Amino acid sequence: MAAHGFGLSAESVAAALLVGKGYRILARRWRSPFGEIDIVARNRSTVIFVEVKGRGALDDAAYAVTPRQRRRIIDAASAWLAARPDLNGLDVRFDVVLVAPRSLPRHIPAAFDIDG
Repeated sequence: MAAHGFGLSAESVAAALLVGKGYRILARRWRSPFGEIDIVARNRSTVIFVEVKGRGALDDAAYAVTPRQRRRIIDAASAWLAARPDLNGLDVRFDVVLVAPRSLPRHIPAAFDIDG
């Protein structure tokens, strides 16, 4: 249960960071048959799918985004976009936000691409 609470807290920290950078949050914890997307945001003409990783240290969080997770996020993002034809034509990006206690969160824009 503590890990779940830490994960929710990390997502809130990440969302606040993105809003502070001028992003608009479109969805949080969006679920599809492929998996969950932590945050969907928009910044100008780009839709950003954000994976949030909270760990004890930022380096540990960075290594937690596996190739299998990237594929799941990409598939879920495709489902999210298919349900929102009004956003067709916008650029798409996959970011990661790393969160650890006693550290500033780290936003990694374009952490991976559609090829995984």
